[in-house]
Amino acid sequence: MKKLKSGFNRRSSAEQVTAGVDLSGKTALITGVNSGLGLESMRVLASRGAHIIAAARSLDKAQQACAEIKTVVKDAVLTPVACELSDPRSILSCVETIQNTFTTLDILMANAGIMSPTNLTVATGYTKPLEMQFATNHIGHFLLINHLLPLLKNAHQGRIVLLSSMGHLQTPKQGIDFTNLDCAQGYNPWQTYGQSKLANILCAKELSQQLLASRVTVNAVHPGVIRTNLNRNSTGALFQLINFFANFVERSIAQGAATQCYVATHPALDKISGAYFVDNNIAEPSKHAKNPILAKQLWRESLNLVDGYL
Repeated sequence: MKKLKSGFNRRSSAEQVTAGVDLSGKTALITGVNSGLGLESMRVLASRGAHIIAAARSLDKAQQACAEIKTVVKDAVLTPVACELSDPRSILSCVETIQNTFTTLDILMANAGIMSPTNLTVATGYTKPLEMQFATNHIGHFLLINHLLPLLKNAHQGRIVLLSSMGHLQTPKQGIDFTNLDCAQGYNPWQTYGQSKLANILCAKELSQQLLASRVTVNAVHPGVIRTNLNRNSTGALFQLINFFANFVERSIAQGAATQCYVATHPALDKISGAYFVDNNIAEPSKHAKNPILAKQLWRESLNLVDGYL
């Protein structure tokens, strides 16, 4: 992988990394726009001229986010849509709305996610029950991306950005435990979160190989330690420890949104695909994240899980 030096770092903001980038005429779908990194990414990309398809769990939440952005980016062009990523029927409805309105998609930013809820919850809409983090963070985006690939291929240079996390370093010993995707055999909130974030990187790796002959790139990013609504359901000793150290290393939401905005828009990255970015630069992920066999296994299992919806 070519090691580019972006000139940006962990203190760079989303506005700084997109300075001078003109997104006029481009369309970007961002999931999880109602707060945090998604809301900031929408604001910044809209201010650069992009038409934002703003996806949230409900249409009401998406509309509220769009109204908020309109107060600061007066000429923003925004289309709110509902997309509950744990529900394949909601995803298909979102896809239908987008396909009926747009013929081209330049950017798909898979930003939405949940992190380490204390209590186990299970999504039941797929061919097998799935623990909610895996269903939301990986499978929901997997289904959304695969349906919208034709629109991305219609773009001059389509980009997919998957929001992963350094949390992908903490997983079951095999990386992804395909025998316990519903966590019926045991639930560890942080390992399960890490497993879902590892899946984001592996998905980017495998899909990048499948898209080599196209003009679409796909990369994964770690945003850094930021206090957002993502951790609203997290508790326990490990969470308290992370919160303590966050006081020394955390960054603002504007800084946290920088890497995903940089990877989604910067002209220098038009040929970079299958990479993992941290602090606006390419970084090395875990050994599991670099395992092509595990990536292909995840892809096959994901296809099985969404059987009937693709």
